[in-house]
Amino acid sequence: MDFESKIFAKVNAPEVLRRELAKAAYEPSAIALGVNTDAYQPCERERKLTRRVLEVLQECQHPVGLITKSSLIERDIDILSAMAARQQAGVAITLTTLDPAISRTLEPRAAAPARRLRTIRTLTDAGIPVAVSIAPIIPFITEPDLERILEAVKEAGAVSAHYTVLRLPWEVAPLFHQWLQAHFPDRAKRVMNRVREMRGGKDYDSDFGARMKGEGVWAELIRQRFKIATERLDLTGRGSRFHNMDASQFTRPLVVPPLGARAKAAAAAGQMDLF
Repeated sequence: MDFESKIFAKVNAPEVLRRELAKAAYEPSAIALGVNTDAYQPCERERKLTRRVLEVLQECQHPVGLITKSSLIERDIDILSAMAARQQAGVAITLTTLDPAISRTLEPRAAAPARRLRTIRTLTDAGIPVAVSIAPIIPFITEPDLERILEAVKEAGAVSAHYTVLRLPWEVAPLFHQWLQAHFPDRAKRVMNRVREMRGGKDYDSDFGARMKGEGVWAELIRQRFKIATERLDLTGRGSRFHNMDASQFTRPLVVPPLGARAKAAAAAGQMDLF
């Protein structure tokens, strides 16, 4: 519950971003929003930090990619559509399952699967290229519907897809075990056996080369199923605007906010202000 009740907002992120983009040494390349945590959490409705960051990027003609499971992104279609027309914006929507019952327990208070499909269609119709992240793939729970999910997102207008198999680092593992016993006690043992089979006998393997896809026979089977389905449905993203963003039109911001006292002290000490 801490994740939902103790909210930390970098309220000066747009101003810090503006200062960073104004530096003479800065070289533009696509920025990703929403990788460590969703760019459209509930507090974004009031704070509008993501929207203000997008306004800075639009002003500077700087490419950006966003990933979210929230339909709140539709609020910013005016900015994203204009940027996408210049090949400077793309969106990835996370879709774990098509089953609303599983979604309610696995991702409480997040947009329902049908709502996310509507968001994909809405963004696509606005000219914004949409990729889909099928994550996490959970053996015997969301995994059987892999092909159906890909077919649904293709129908909604997505141009590419990628996936991640279930990861259980740190405190996530006991929370998942509790969820599994509460909602799928009949298959909990099978699920964890498959997870460990893909993780070298452990709940989790942090090795960079394997942590997203897993290893072993079962992980390879998922890889092959995904490859066959995405090629059949033309969801590989080859040639799509999502993978060819344009940073050549970048211009430095004309207005740069002054450093506050705290930021000045950090700069004097040789520290970079984080955002």
